[in-house]
Amino acid sequence: MLAKVLSAALVGLDAHSVEVEVDIGGGLPQFAVVGLPDATVRESRDRVRAALKNSGFSFPLKKITVNLAPAGLKKEGSGLDLPVALGILVAEEVLLPEALRDRVLVGELSLDGRIKPVVRALSIGLAFRRTHQLVLLEDNAAEAAVIEGVAAHPVRTLPEAVEFLSGRSMIPPVWVDRRVLLAAPSLPEDDFAEVVGQEHAKRALEIAAAGGHNVLMVGPPGSGKTMLARRLPGILPAMEPEEAIEATCVHSVAGLLGAGHPLVTTRLFRAPHHSISDAGLVGRRCRAPSGRSVLGPSRGLVSG
Repeated sequence: MLAKVLSAALVGLDAHSVEVEVDIGGGLPQFAVVGLPDATVRESRDRVRAALKNSGFSFPLKKITVNLAPAGLKKEGSGLDLPVALGILVAEEVLLPEALRDRVLVGELSLDGRIKPVVRALSIGLAFRRTHQLVLLEDNAAEAAVIEGVAAHPVRTLPEAVEFLSGRSMIPPVWVDRRVLLAAPSLPEDDFAEVVGQEHAKRALEIAAAGGHNVLMVGPPGSGKTMLARRLPGILPAMEPEEAIEATCVHSVAGLLGAGHPLVTTRLFRAPHHSISDAGLVGRRCRAPSGRSVLGPSRGLVSG
């Protein structure tokens, strides 16, 4: 039987839909994954097999072919484990195909059937907001739910996901109030009030922060340029929702979001070396909620 499950793959900072097609037919036992998978995706065969067995489901001793469409898009990461496992269960008629309709499933499986987090939940939420429901781990669900219009249902184990998709249990979507997160931004580590002296420089930075101007500081080493630049984010205005999402998008893909912190609300500071490349300084593109393309590192501060 042929089963189809919708998931997502990350290209740069943007998530693209991936249709996981699972076919189980006659022949010698074999488990093949095609569709330009990387090494992590190919290794999902062993994780899925062990997770199904240790969760109480039977693994079919048949020829299993998994196609990740579109075939020309490179698939990276371990987030396709969950849709592959559920696709096998649909092909084995443990789940009905209608149970996975209009739902996007993402998650890494441990050998005992627990679902582990992935590092792209926010980008997935941006790609599928208002069109599909998301099924993923609780921490990732809170991250994706930061996007307005995203319905993210949290699951912790493979059996729990099966119970929810079969309709035998109800798991409400996670709800995150962005206004509360933005109203209480975390304080920067370096406080502008700690600077003693440098009155002219501090006055210039205050004017730049109030008017949104650029600043070029020139002086000998040790005169306090980087020290002042590090403390400028502390007097900048609070981030707008789109700015916070842009910054969180980069942190999410890089795996830098801490547990319980689904939204970055502090202005960013970066101190690149003078030999950095254009791509390393500016970054790639991220899709904002409005649909326009914006540069990855949000309007932060750069010191060289």
